[in-house]
Amino acid sequence: MQEEKVFTNRETVITDSVAQNITKVEELSYELMVKDVMASNIRVVEPEMTMAVVMELFRKHHISGVPVVVDGNLNGIISLEDLIRCLQKGDLQSRVKSYMSSNVITINSYDPVVKALEMFEKSHVGRFAVLDTEGKLTGIITKGDVTRGLLRALHTRFQEEEIRRYRASHLFEDIISDRTSLILRYYTKPHDIMKGGQASSNIKRALLRLGADPQLARRCGIAIYEAEINLIIHATDVGYIRVEIEPHQITMKVNDNGPGIENVEQALKPGYSTASEEVREMGFGAGMGLPNIKRCVDKMTIDSTPGKGTHLELKIFVKKDTAKSKQEE
Repeated sequence: MQEEKVFTNRETVITDSVAQNITKVEELSYELMVKDVMASNIRVVEPEMTMAVVMELFRKHHISGVPVVVDGNLNGIISLEDLIRCLQKGDLQSRVKSYMSSNVITINSYDPVVKALEMFEKSHVGRFAVLDTEGKLTGIITKGDVTRGLLRALHTRFQEEEIRRYRASHLFEDIISDRTSLILRYYTKPHDIMKGGQASSNIKRALLRLGADPQLARRCGIAIYEAEINLIIHATDVGYIRVEIEPHQITMKVNDNGPGIENVEQALKPGYSTASEEVREMGFGAGMGLPNIKRCVDKMTIDSTPGKGTHLELKIFVKKDTAKSKQEE
């Protein structure tokens, strides 16, 4: 017996407003490496130079610390604090080796910036020597370098994202046709839990780049995620997801050749699940998939035949006056 049900959503739409947000700065601190923000054109001194040379170097170049090297190898750090101690003693003719700190904290050029931030927090040191893959001195990093590097990256990312968003958001405007749509297709493998969520993530990202309201993109993302997991859990062959994006609506179709649904009304009840114990042990199959999908979309149609599979069609209608929330980006 084939069962088809059509549902129109009149419930409150699911939101993730209570979820913690990762800022772009935090995201960049994981993506950027120390070599991307460090100062590579650095001044150095040698142990046998006098502190008078250090004072002139600090004054001329407006710096507060330099590495001490021997034959290109890091030997220590001399800082403004060391120079002040020297001045208090009137000892400018002493050698750098008498005042330098030989216990130098170093960081690798390929380390993420977030590691430098953690080290600054723990050590309360103003600068770290940066070593390359061969252990040679290649730069210096300070808190100021991190701040400037993150600001540069933010500016660059903002410009790149604005260009991408502009091109994408004008996609429909630049095409003349009686009906314009963008179709995205994805396939899932049965029981491939490790890849669960990839399609929904890609769809959400595509919508945001097309200029969609973040809340609309999240609704689509949640609906497809739940459908995607259902495909992976229940389908006995390759599952199929098709998303058609139009200026006025988003249509999502999900097909599988799984066991089908015996009772759609019952399957829509929160907590009802036919998932196996193995799937439940992995944290899936809690019986909230269809209820969550129904709450996220404006219209849901389920066409299911026991023993043959299920066809799910979802629609979200796009309001013309929907404004993109800049503070949520």
